[in-house]
Amino acid sequence: MAENINPAMVQFKGVLKRFDKVIAVEKMNLDIAEGSLVTLLGPSGCGKTTLLRMIAGLEEPTAGDIWVKGKRINDIPIHKRNLGMIFQNYALFPHRSIFDNVAFGLKYRDIPRADIKNKVSRALEMVRLPGVEQRYPSQLSGGQQQRIAMARAIVIEPDVLLMDEPLSALDENLREEMRREIGNLQHMLGVTTIFVTHDQREALSMSDKIVVMKDGRKLQEGPPEEVYNAPVNHFVADFLGHSNFIQGVVVGPKDEWICIRLADGSEVLAESPGKWEPGEKVELVVRAQKFTIGVKKDSPAPPNTNQFSGEIKERSYMGGEVRYFVELANNTRLHVISMARSQAFEIGQHVILQVSARHCRLLKKEPL
Repeated sequence: MAENINPAMVQFKGVLKRFDKVIAVEKMNLDIAEGSLVTLLGPSGCGKTTLLRMIAGLEEPTAGDIWVKGKRINDIPIHKRNLGMIFQNYALFPHRSIFDNVAFGLKYRDIPRADIKNKVSRALEMVRLPGVEQRYPSQLSGGQQQRIAMARAIVIEPDVLLMDEPLSALDENLREEMRREIGNLQHMLGVTTIFVTHDQREALSMSDKIVVMKDGRKLQEGPPEEVYNAPVNHFVADFLGHSNFIQGVVVGPKDEWICIRLADGSEVLAESPGKWEPGEKVELVVRAQKFTIGVKKDSPAPPNTNQFSGEIKERSYMGGEVRYFVELANNTRLHVISMARSQAFEIGQHVILQVSARHCRLLKKEPL
């Protein structure tokens, strides 16, 4: 088969994976640029780990081709793919020293012992754990073991780094620290990285591109800002971020916006990419953070701003932010996230919510 001349570092071309009658990945087409960090994001069972295992050589595609550096790798043995992999449970050898753990992949590459020692030392310095060569995994904390797993993956200078839920076993503070560590290390090395997670914060904070998956299919791909601010359907909007879904029908265009009539007869404005027909059933998507909340009933709303009034039914103080659930007159509940300020709103209080039309995204109403 002729070599692929596409400059993408990794390509999935029509990749299908079936386990008996269950389709785990359905005809995946995906290009991953050299030097980028791409996150496969989705719930458990969506196919993201299966996709990672196929590129690693741990699973064989039922159909389709996987390309790395312009070469089809379907039939290349695991040990010849030059891929680094970091697992959820670190997969360190407990009875081997840190040196032997990190050097494991080098010993099968005919590298002189002196060079192995230098490479291991350099990898440990890069993950900020120099001098631990003679220790054992049990003598290190969970975060330190994760760094050792990273050192073992990068010491072979891989073409692609594969990371399968690598932070899920860590506590929240350590996860945040390790997110920064991985991002900095990936940027420093410039290694193409595929990162699997179900955690939206990891995906948003680390990725050059996010690929949202469900039921083995790719629903949307793009930069974090694009996927977050312009979700293509209800699932993406709901999975990535805290979203409100308000039902309505299209009235028609109004200046640069689309006018939507809600169930209570009120009208709101939304962004208008795409084609919308009068009478079409739609969902208005508003992120919880996009609302402003106040109590001034008489002040007019700014131009192109939608306004709702309701009563606070739930309130949760989260430190830097406060989360409210506000019930409107038509029994719709809106989730609002506000920065914690000196002025706090209490359960039972009547409030006014405002949101700019540019923060209202329109989606076609999907069948139940």
